[in-house]
Amino acid sequence: MTSVQVDQHNDGSEAVADGESTSAEGYQRGLGARQIQMIAIGGAIGTGLFLGAGKGIHKAGPSLILAYAIAGLVIFFIMRALGELLMYRPVSGSFSEYAREFIGPFAGFVTGWTYWLFWVVTGITEVTAASEYMQYWTKNADGWINQPQWVFALLFTVILFGANLISVKLFGELEFWFSMVKVTAIIGMILICAGILTIGFSDAGDTASVGMLWNQGGFFPNGVGSTLMTLQMVMFAFLAVELVGVTAGESKDPKTVLPKAINTVPWRIAVFYVGALIMILSVVPWTHFQPGVSPFVAAFEKMGLGVGAAIVNFVVLTAALSSCNSGMYSTGRMLRDLALNGQGPKFFTKLTKNGLPLYGTSVSAALMLVGVYINYEWPGEAFNYVVSFATISGMWAWIMILISQIRYRAKADRGELPQSSFKAPGAPFTSWFALAFIGMVIVLMGIDKDARISLYAAPVWALILFIGYQFIQRKGARAEADLTKTSA
Repeated sequence: MTSVQVDQHNDGSEAVADGESTSAEGYQRGLGARQIQMIAIGGAIGTGLFLGAGKGIHKAGPSLILAYAIAGLVIFFIMRALGELLMYRPVSGSFSEYAREFIGPFAGFVTGWTYWLFWVVTGITEVTAASEYMQYWTKNADGWINQPQWVFALLFTVILFGANLISVKLFGELEFWFSMVKVTAIIGMILICAGILTIGFSDAGDTASVGMLWNQGGFFPNGVGSTLMTLQMVMFAFLAVELVGVTAGESKDPKTVLPKAINTVPWRIAVFYVGALIMILSVVPWTHFQPGVSPFVAAFEKMGLGVGAAIVNFVVLTAALSSCNSGMYSTGRMLRDLALNGQGPKFFTKLTKNGLPLYGTSVSAALMLVGVYINYEWPGEAFNYVVSFATISGMWAWIMILISQIRYRAKADRGELPQSSFKAPGAPFTSWFALAFIGMVIVLMGIDKDARISLYAAPVWALILFIGYQFIQRKGARAEADLTKTSA
């Protein structure tokens, strides 16, 4: 047990004078059911769907729908594994804490720092992307609104940083409305496509048909191999779905809210990914999509809706800001969890009077700003190595969740630990299946020359972490020895 672990038979909450609730780590439980639900939904919907799906459609055709469905099932297994752990012991450190408890201190160290890196790099790329999306409206405008990209990057970073240091409730509200925009856009697209399929009120109505899913060269127009090669991109689109686990320490009623949020994963994926793609590909032939064009923009144009580009640009701007906001939130918590367990600088443990990790969030935000500058200065190819590695680091968190759940279930079944109130169905077999699936995706990344670069940095990062861990271990051993001498 570590210094921040709590009684396994409760949620780690403590009442305070003003009627609020705090977690054992000192965080205020300020996130309500409404916010947690939308964080869970928004975590599964990002720029990977609004922009990246075009590349997948171009490569695999309608079979991309099947890829999203299968990957979505795996994501559900991962989330149920996380849910079982969360109901055993809901803490803000989440999967880093569980890796530390069930695999070992080094696993917790690697998971915490790797997940922190994932969100820092993601924040850099997303705030840069958001500033680029602003150019859609500002590059040809007159007056003060016409600013260079770095101004908007700085503005967005400062605003989100400030919001994350005011209260966790404000973070939750921002995520609620960011997610609402994304959900509304997808539902709107589905309804428009459904209208075209039934009454044909646009230029696409004459040709729109569900039959286009298999009449344009078949469901697997480029072969099953091409569909398999899209799995890496599909899994990347789901990165951040595990963020709901980081909110456990600040949820008002984690024992009730978190299971409900996790159980929404199947219908979220069914509607927002599978449903949206079925509708879009029934209205627009898959051969009309290009890798660099959003399928939503292409669909709007096919329907004769000229405002489509502006709508989608606003939605992807929202998605980018949502991702950066999540990065600000999670990095501070991860650094504090590491520090509380003696695996990071002690000053990261400091909280504001509102229970927010001041220094962890501040350092992460500063690095995001430095990264934005580097992103402008470095050649795109060089920076892609760093960005690609971020996706591997995100998948590492999933692997640790699954292994931790397998080991926890084994101990619980032996009576060594209390049983979770939210058991993963089919576990541990579903967890082993998910691990095998992730392993297959990593192998496919090694085959794909465009994705292979993301594997190159992994050994370097592992070496850095190993050296850092050895340094911390020796420092801790010296401190313990000095304490022993003093006591003697």
